[in-house]
Amino acid sequence: MDRTSRSSLLMSMVMLLTHLLTLSTEINGVDSASPKGYMVMDTLRRNLLGNGLALSPAMGWSSWNHFACHIDEKIIKETADALVSTGLSKLGYTYVNIDDCWAEMVRDDKGTLVPKSSTFPSGMKALADYVHSKGLKLGIYSSAGYYTCSNTMPGSLGYEELDAKTFASWGIDYLKYDNCNHDGTKPTIRYPAMTRALMKAGRPIFYSICDWGDMHPALWGSNVGNSWRTTTDISDTWESMIIRADYNEVYADLARPGAWNDPDMLEVGNGGMTKEEYIVHFSIWAISKAPLILGCDLRNITKDSLEIVSNNEAIAINKDPLGIQAKKVRKEGDRGIYIKKSIYIWAGPLSGYRVAALLLNRSPIKSSITAEWDDIGIPPGSVIEARDVWEHKTLSTQFVGNITATVDSHACKLYILKPIS
Repeated sequence: MDRTSRSSLLMSMVMLLTHLLTLSTEINGVDSASPKGYMVMDTLRRNLLGNGLALSPAMGWSSWNHFACHIDEKIIKETADALVSTGLSKLGYTYVNIDDCWAEMVRDDKGTLVPKSSTFPSGMKALADYVHSKGLKLGIYSSAGYYTCSNTMPGSLGYEELDAKTFASWGIDYLKYDNCNHDGTKPTIRYPAMTRALMKAGRPIFYSICDWGDMHPALWGSNVGNSWRTTTDISDTWESMIIRADYNEVYADLARPGAWNDPDMLEVGNGGMTKEEYIVHFSIWAISKAPLILGCDLRNITKDSLEIVSNNEAIAINKDPLGIQAKKVRKEGDRGIYIKKSIYIWAGPLSGYRVAALLLNRSPIKSSITAEWDDIGIPPGSVIEARDVWEHKTLSTQFVGNITATVDSHACKLYILKPIS
């Protein structure tokens, strides 16, 4: 991570800790039965959105990472077909999300967004009907600005109620709401405006806040949307993926069922990383309770990529009913220019007194990694059974005190650890 990235991450951590300390002081300083105490606790309980969606992180596909603006209804229909034919829909990948560039540049005479006649000639209602006929859900995109990020279609700033009602009338199930070309108003004002509009639209619509981490949406997003981006856009490289995992982890304590941190969409299958790096990518997103939104061309997905995103044991970690995001619990490594060792241990509790533990080697060379029970939250003296999530096997050895593995460069071991005595 470069100096700028480290400084940004440090600033994020400082602001987050300041907010949490203030919130803790406010809560602990009042009696919950007093008028002031009731107001504080009631504020914490309230959720402006309250749509009953996202009890576990969203799963599906988005057009942007692979296709960018080069989309049409044929691609969307064929992707819906592929989600079914590959078996991915049965694993929970149900959202088919159209990203930017789907609408004409000018609204109609009633102010309504108009799908591009050249790429979506059948209209969004017909496309939604097709996607729904496959047992899937259709997502769409807009921006909390005057234009979207591509500058090829209008945004929804000032048109929130009209656009929300339009989306609902088409049968839309998911809205990704970006942050481009706005009027300078804070996101804490622009994004709740769409929340209120969606609540009046007459149809539950998953609300994905995409403000790139501006003003730390993890601090306010749970009352506004179902997920919020904690980072700028990902690209299909090891460095980009790891940096976004690091930024996202800062806010782990603020994620919960109905409201999730989002480090951006998955790049698995787009070709910029090795198979082992894509396994790391999927593993971190799974234990981070991040939305699992695929971003490759599912019509031509390779066997290796399909195997990664179809790992039902990793998906089960992501969907665990506790809904607790894993965190880094230990780091070991060199300092300076020539870093030979950089290893991380991530861990998070699962239902049934289990723990998900990720042993991650970010080093340029193979390394031995040991996860100690006191680091990952397992009582000392516990005898543990270890399930290797990527090997799909329970290890024959029973472990006491720690577990050790030799891990290749830019690779990981993902275990589910279960106490047996």
